[in-house]
Amino acid sequence: VIDMHFMNPPPIMKLVETIRGAATSVCFKDYSGFIVNRILMSMINEVFSTLYTRVATKEESDAGMKLGTNQPMGPLQLADFISLDVCLLILRVLHADLRDVKYDPFPLYQYVDAGHCGRKPGVGIYDYRQVSKSTKQAARL
Repeated sequence: VIDMHFMNPPPIMKLVETIRGAATSVCFKDYSGFIVNRILMSMINEVFSTLYTRVATKEESDAGMKLGTNQPMGPLQLADFISLDVCLLILRVLHADLRDVKYDPFPLYQYVDAGHCGRKPGVGIYDYRQVSKSTKQAARL
């Protein structure tokens, strides 16, 4: 048995995390969140904390991470792309399993409770409703 964690969207992402079963040699320990989600979700949670405490705006946070770490999109844009309800679920699992406060999903749940779940529903941290309409109109042409 092999545990696998596909990055989203799988057809274009270059990484699949695999954890071998107990009867094979194990390269990485099988912990909650694998590797990428543990790092990524703590970063996303921290950027939500800085947004909530008004350390920086969403645009400043995303621009800073893109320019400072050479990421193709900022962590808030990425959270919207993943879907904020999915991020919240992952953070809750990590918080419960690892019992580490860095995964406590406050204030992310406030966005999800308000129905602001990201790109799919049209609004999350950013508002995609106008982008969605113009994209649909362009597709019709």
